[in-house]
Amino acid sequence: MSEATIGKRLLNSIKNSLPSALRTAWWVVKLTVGISLMVTVLDYFGVVKWFSQIATPLFTHIGLTGEAALAYITGYFVNIYSAIAVVNTLDLSFRAITIIAVMCLCSHNMIIETAVQKKTGSSAVRMCILRTLAAFVSAFILNLILPETSVVKAKEAIAANNILEILREWGITTVILVIRMVTLIVLLTILQRILNELGIMKILSKVLSPLLRVFGLPIKTSFLWIVANTLGLAYGAAVMIEETKQGKIDKIEADLLNHHIAISHSSLEDVFLFAAIGASLWWMIIIRLALAFISVWIRRIELYFKHQYTLHI
Repeated sequence: MSEATIGKRLLNSIKNSLPSALRTAWWVVKLTVGISLMVTVLDYFGVVKWFSQIATPLFTHIGLTGEAALAYITGYFVNIYSAIAVVNTLDLSFRAITIIAVMCLCSHNMIIETAVQKKTGSSAVRMCILRTLAAFVSAFILNLILPETSVVKAKEAIAANNILEILREWGITTVILVIRMVTLIVLLTILQRILNELGIMKILSKVLSPLLRVFGLPIKTSFLWIVANTLGLAYGAAVMIEETKQGKIDKIEADLLNHHIAISHSSLEDVFLFAAIGASLWWMIIIRLALAFISVWIRRIELYFKHQYTLHI
C-alpha cells in the first residue's frame, strides 16, 4: 500500500469522525458545565456540608469521620479533583485516605458519568446503584483488613468566602476542564476511526483477549476498555456512543463493558493523584478490578438466565 493511499485513508478518517466527535463533545460539555455550576453554588450555601452531616452515622461503620464523608460526597457529585481538595485540608491517616480514595474512584462525578453510561444503553438507576454499592463494599472490606496507621498531616487549604471569587475559580477550572475534554474526545474519536481503518484494532483485540476473557468482557470492547481505564469513564463512553451508533458493538456488549468501567476506570491520572496525597496505589487498583470482575460475571449470569446472552466467552 502506497504512502499516498495511507495518507488519504487517514485524512478521510479524520474528516468523517469530526462531526460526530464534536456533537458528542458539545453534549458532554453542556452537561458538565451545568452540573458543576449547580453543585458549586449548593456547596457555597452549605447544602453539601449539611448533607454530609446527615451521612456521618453511616460513614462511622466504614472507619471514616464526618469530615471524611464530606470529601466522598463532594467527589460523588462533582469529581475526583474536588474530593482531593477536601481530603488535602484534613488530618487523615494512610488508612482513611486509602478508603476515601477507593470510594471516590468507584463513584465520583456520579450525575454526569451516569448520564453518559445511560446514553450508551445501560440503566442509569442500575449504574448509580452499582457504583455506590461498590464504593461502600470496598470501603467495608478495606476497613476490616487495613491496619491502623498514624495520622498524616495535610496542608491547610484557604477557603474562599466570596461568591464572586468562588465563581471566578470555578470558571477558570471549568474552562480548563472543557478544553481538555473536547480535545480528548475529538482525538480519541479520530484515533478510534484510524485504528479501525488500518486494522490495528484486530491486533489489539488479540493481544488483550486473554485478559478480557477473564473479566467476562467481549473482545470487541478492547479499545474502549483501554480508553476508559487510561483516560476515564466519560471519555470512554463518548467513544462508545459512536461505536454503538455504527453497530460495531451491540447494546448488551456495551452494557457489559459499562458494568466493568462503572467501577474500574481512570486508573492512571486519578489513581496517581490520590497516591500523591497518601493513598495506597496497590489497593486503589486491585480492589476495583476485583469488584468489576464480579460485577460483569453477575451480569452475564443474569443475562444467561434471561436467555439474552451466553454464559461462556
